[in-house]
Amino acid sequence: MTDRPRIRVTRRLPQVVEQRLAETYDAVFNPGDVALTSADLRDAMRSFDAIVPTITDRIDADLLATPERRVRVIANYGAGVEHIDVAAAAAAGIAVSNTPGALTEATAELAILLMLMAARRAGEGERELRAGEWTGWRPTHLVGESLEGSTLGLIGFGRIARRTAARARGLGMHIRYFSRSPVAPDVEAMLGATRAASAEALVAEADVVSLHIPGGAATHYFLDAALLAKAKPTAIIINTARGSVIDEAALVAALAEGRIAAAGLDVYENEPAVSPALLASPRTVLLPHLGSATRGAREAMGMQAVDNLDAFFAGRALPDRVA
Repeated sequence: MTDRPRIRVTRRLPQVVEQRLAETYDAVFNPGDVALTSADLRDAMRSFDAIVPTITDRIDADLLATPERRVRVIANYGAGVEHIDVAAAAAAGIAVSNTPGALTEATAELAILLMLMAARRAGEGERELRAGEWTGWRPTHLVGESLEGSTLGLIGFGRIARRTAARARGLGMHIRYFSRSPVAPDVEAMLGATRAASAEALVAEADVVSLHIPGGAATHYFLDAALLAKAKPTAIIINTARGSVIDEAALVAALAEGRIAAAGLDVYENEPAVSPALLASPRTVLLPHLGSATRGAREAMGMQAVDNLDAFFAGRALPDRVA
C-alpha cells in the first residue's frame, strides 16, 4: 500500500514525463497507448485521485457525476479543454488545469509549414513522385505561389497566432488579424499587424487565412459556407486550431468549385476519421494533428501538467487552473 496520490494517465506520455510521475505518485500508465473507453474513464473516476487526460478523452457532466467519485483534479495534457465540461467540473469541486504556452512555438511552426506546402503545391508534388508519375521538369508543372508580399489573415490573435505572425513576417508576408478586441498597440507595432473590422473583411482581403481560435460551441463552424464565400479564389485556408471551427462540407465544396485555391489542415471535425472528400481533393495538405509534435513541446506539456499536480497536492494554487 502507498499513501501517495493515485494518478491515472490516459495515453502514453514522453518517457521523462512518465518517469517524473512515477517518482512522485502512484501512477498508472497506458503502455499500449489505446484510448480509454468510457467504462475505463468511469472506473478511473472512482479509483484515482487525479486524471491526466488528453483531447481524445471525453470528460462530460455525466462522467464527472460518477457515484463515489474519488478524482479531485484533472491535469489536462494540452491547451484545449473543450473535451472537458469545465463548468460541471467546477460545480463538482474538481480542479482542472491545462498546458498553455508549451506548444506555442511548435504549432506556429507547423502553421507556416502548411502555408508553404499549400502555396507551393508540395503535397501534390510528393504524391506524384511517390506514385511514380513524375515525368521530369517542365516550365508549367505544379506552378504555385510565393508567400512573399501576400497577406496573411489570422482569425484569433493569441499566443500561437502571434508567433505565426512573427514567422510570417520573415517570409515577407503582410499581417492582418481579427479578434474580438484589438491587442495593445505595441504588440501590433512589433508584429506589423493591423486589425480588420470583421472576420468577413479579413477573409475577403487575405491571401492566406489561418485559424487560431479555441474549439467549443461558440466557435463551431466559425468558417462556414457564408464566410468562405467572401474568400478570394486564390485564397489558402490553414487550420491548426480545432477541426470543429470549419464546416468541412463547405470547405470541400469551395475547393471543388474553385472558389478557393487550397487548404492545409492539421485538425479535423471527426478525427481520427477524415472526410473522404478531403482525402480526394488534390489541393489539400493533410497532416495527422502534429501541431505540438516536437520532442521539446510534448515534454514541456507533460512537465507543465505535472507541475499542476504537484501544486494541487501540496495545497498551492494551480499555475494553469481553468476551473
